[in-house]
Amino acid sequence: MIQLKDLSIIIVNYHSSALIIPCLQTVYAYTKRIDFEIIVVDNNSGPEEKEWILAAFPEISWIQMDYNAGFARANNEGIRHTNAQTILLLNADTLLDSPAIEKCYQLFMESSFIACGVQLLNEDRSPQISGNYFTPGGLNSLLPLPYFGKFIKWMGQLTGVRKPNLPDANSTVRVDWINGAFLMVKKHSIDVVGLLDEDFFLYAEEAEWCYRLGKNGPLCIFGAFKIIHLQGETAVRTFGSNNKSYFNIFDKKGLQIILSNLVRIRKQFGWPWFLIIYFFYLLDIPVFFIGWLFDSIFNAGKPSFDIQQFKGYCINMYKLSGYLFKILRNKHYFYKAI
Repeated sequence: MIQLKDLSIIIVNYHSSALIIPCLQTVYAYTKRIDFEIIVVDNNSGPEEKEWILAAFPEISWIQMDYNAGFARANNEGIRHTNAQTILLLNADTLLDSPAIEKCYQLFMESSFIACGVQLLNEDRSPQISGNYFTPGGLNSLLPLPYFGKFIKWMGQLTGVRKPNLPDANSTVRVDWINGAFLMVKKHSIDVVGLLDEDFFLYAEEAEWCYRLGKNGPLCIFGAFKIIHLQGETAVRTFGSNNKSYFNIFDKKGLQIILSNLVRIRKQFGWPWFLIIYFFYLLDIPVFFIGWLFDSIFNAGKPSFDIQQFKGYCINMYKLSGYLFKILRNKHYFYKAI
């Protein structure tokens, strides 16, 4: 009989060897008191990536995908090959400087939580959003919209709506969903609610999964444990974007962000909310242009957004129209925008 490990750590690789190697170095350096395995799932990066990583860490398990499967499908393949009672999805662009994984695991197993995260930090050790809350119909997905998003935020503050995220945690805080850069889940809960939804390529998949996990038990952020997350490094390479922000909705990365958010809203909240949110995305086209025009006049030609971003947003909305009926029908489809 095979002896179960305490923890299976799954890392997805897509041209990320320069990130994974220091990540693994810190994992092994600071994780000594639990029995763990590491599974790297490679999204068809090329043979040299496998050679470099296995040369540095021959003890890890390697799973080879024959295409760029994205986050959900690659992690699911890793989960299918795990041999542990607990799973940790860990981004390649994370670094430990403390025994955060083992301490998180120990506290997690003593708790009634079925999934948890830790407090993520930027490279300068400033806090990074790690835990989030669901809003009615996914209205917070409108916040990145140029000009209109500021109005939504103002209305939320005026009406006292709870912020959709947890800016910084230093204690144990219950949340609705957890950033997928560090997401620890008890295997028995996965057996109940299922794997990540493979319709997603990238973005929003962890939110949808946490929504289902939350039906089986509570989720939290253990804010006492912190790790560094070099946010968005892999996605920047994937989409050829020069913007790491999730508020970037103007290029290929932005198209994927909007698309994945709309798919998640359809799955989680149903078609009426999906159509409402989609309507506001369309409405922002004239709002964006008028806002940019007035912004240029009253800010001496230095508006918050430029005309190229407006064009990029219009192109993305045009491309999104091709997915409208697929999302409405809620049939299985791989929503990959590149």
